[in-house]
Amino acid sequence: MLAPVQLLSASRQNLWRLSLIRILVLAAQAGSVGIAYLFDLLTLPWLPLALILAVSAVLCLLTAVRLRGPWPVTELEYAAQLGCDLLIHSLLLYFSGGSTNPFVSYYLVPLTIAAATLPWLYSMLLSGLALSGYTLLLIWYHPLEMPLAQRETLLIYGMWLNFALSAAFITFFVVRMAVALRSQDRLQAERREEGLRDQQLLAVATQAAGAAHELGTPLATMSVLIKELRREHKDPLLQEDLAVLQEQVMLCKDTLQQLVRAAEANRRQAVEEQSAHAWLEAALSRWHLMRPEASYRYQRLGQGSTPRLAPPPDLTQALLNLLNNAADACPDDLDIRLDWTALELCISIRDHGAGVPLAIAEQLGKPFFTTKGKGFGLGLFLSQASVTRAGGSVKLYNHEDGGTLTELRLPRLAPGEDHE
Repeated sequence: MLAPVQLLSASRQNLWRLSLIRILVLAAQAGSVGIAYLFDLLTLPWLPLALILAVSAVLCLLTAVRLRGPWPVTELEYAAQLGCDLLIHSLLLYFSGGSTNPFVSYYLVPLTIAAATLPWLYSMLLSGLALSGYTLLLIWYHPLEMPLAQRETLLIYGMWLNFALSAAFITFFVVRMAVALRSQDRLQAERREEGLRDQQLLAVATQAAGAAHELGTPLATMSVLIKELRREHKDPLLQEDLAVLQEQVMLCKDTLQQLVRAAEANRRQAVEEQSAHAWLEAALSRWHLMRPEASYRYQRLGQGSTPRLAPPPDLTQALLNLLNNAADACPDDLDIRLDWTALELCISIRDHGAGVPLAIAEQLGKPFFTTKGKGFGLGLFLSQASVTRAGGSVKLYNHEDGGTLTELRLPRLAPGEDHE
């Protein structure tokens, strides 16, 4: 089996990115204030500015410590973090010129982040907070005391620097945040689809269990009647047909018994490790009893020792379904191959039938969809479900020389000797 990959949630990743933005902005702000203080470029209330920058640094530290914990990052917490950034930015602007400060348009960066990552209600609240802060800064602020020409020069270069920083943050970080959210939405959609598939499998399994229970009686009756017919009629041709019929009835009874044993093995989690070659040959022998009219050629292509695997009971049934599909398309000269790499093994089944019509290729594998005149459209669906549960995949292709190529790929265990 493949081990599940543990991924950070999109909200946690985005909070890490927000913390990185906050650290970069804090460094730029602290550097600007420090240069202005050291070179006496401006007359500002240095102590309040230093305290606000210290509060921002503490917020960065607390957020980093919080992100090391196991608690999930909620949308409310993420919105509160953005709100703190807006408040800190407003206080810094209040002590450095208010709305005349060229960095006043930095309000748009947290709002852009909110719009890209949060629901509209949080975005609207943060927009209201930013607009309120900007409006108050039009009236109340600590003015910059400097000559008019110097103020205009500062405004021009400050606006350029603010635009460059805002564009860089929005382009690099906000795009990544939105991508993380879309990836999380895609994973959630895949999980919902898996949940629906599992519900369909449960419904099919329930019906199959009831049908298996009901089939026991008619099969026993058929077996008794066939034995009586063989005793009463001595015609050699009829005896041959009755022997085939009796063999098929016994195969059906054996299949029902294997269903019971498989259910018991699943309950006990008793899965036997074996060679892939031995498992495939046993499955082919069983399948050929079911489909004696089919002919096939089997080849091993991989180099070195045959890989080992621990196939659950339903994986064998999945392989039988795929073989039956190929035989239904064309029972003559099936080409079955076993190959492997360092990570996986591949079982390919090629038939010489009509191939997969392109118009219905996307529908294959869905429950109750079939291209045959008979059948229920469940074979490929159940096979895909069993193989996916085992960590593998099933794909069907139109072969370039005609017919259909079915590829069953499974993860392999650690390489070992082939015990056959």
